[in-house]
Amino acid sequence: MSKLKIAVQKSGRLHEDSLKLLKDCGIAINNGKDQLKVVVDNFPMEILYLRNSDIPQYLEDGTVDIAIIGENLLLESQKQVAVVEKLGFSKCKVSLAVPKEVEEDTLSYFNGKKIATSYPVTLQAYLDKNNIQAEIHTISGSVEIAPNIGLADGICDIVSSGSTLFKNGLRETQIILRSEAVLVKSQQLSAQQEAILDRLVFRIKAVLRAKNSKYILMNVPNDKIEAVTNILPVLKSPTLLPLAEKGWSSLHSVIDENQFWEVIDELKAAGAEDILIVPIDKMVI
Repeated sequence: MSKLKIAVQKSGRLHEDSLKLLKDCGIAINNGKDQLKVVVDNFPMEILYLRNSDIPQYLEDGTVDIAIIGENLLLESQKQVAVVEKLGFSKCKVSLAVPKEVEEDTLSYFNGKKIATSYPVTLQAYLDKNNIQAEIHTISGSVEIAPNIGLADGICDIVSSGSTLFKNGLRETQIILRSEAVLVKSQQLSAQQEAILDRLVFRIKAVLRAKNSKYILMNVPNDKIEAVTNILPVLKSPTLLPLAEKGWSSLHSVIDENQFWEVIDELKAAGAEDILIVPIDKMVI
């Protein structure tokens, strides 16, 4: 029987979120301490815990079939693999930063300057696109210290909260790209493996929809139902249940969590009362 070999970061910022996503998809992961390969009992899958920087090459070679990896690393590696699904977690930016005493914010500041980075391919492509001539110093780890020790005039690195830049006397000036975790696949999958991947992606989409959506319930006068329904983005149409109090109904629907606060005042003004928001575990459509 065919199985999918999925590569997950051995340790680091993607590790825990990747495993949580798989568990939310109903995949039982029972690995012991320091175990680098796990066979899943309830899904045709093996999990390999690998160094993040090694995953793109393993994918291109077909040593692993799929992986959860950061877009930024995928672009930097330039390997021939395909993105299957964006996963919405581990969001970050790859940005240019300069010492905080530098007042200039323009990209032209970097003309003729030295830039330290762990992402030379991404940085060079960005500089070429914008006709900037700069000297790139490729280093791994502790990129933020480079300007303080005179190695570079600025850096190009991952930025999440910006706290690391601040602690090292740097500030962000240019965003090169925005990144998040993605599910990617090798170009060497068999038809059976593609079918297994489709099953996995189906589950992942159900989990991701649920994370971004909430179940909304409210009491609405019957003569206000149309007005309230027109405000709500719904999957098809809302569910209506009659209340014991004559002339009123309970309206149930699904709403994007980010949209709720934009429409709450409109819902109340249209006659909705007793509004409840309930988390959704999975959402299959």
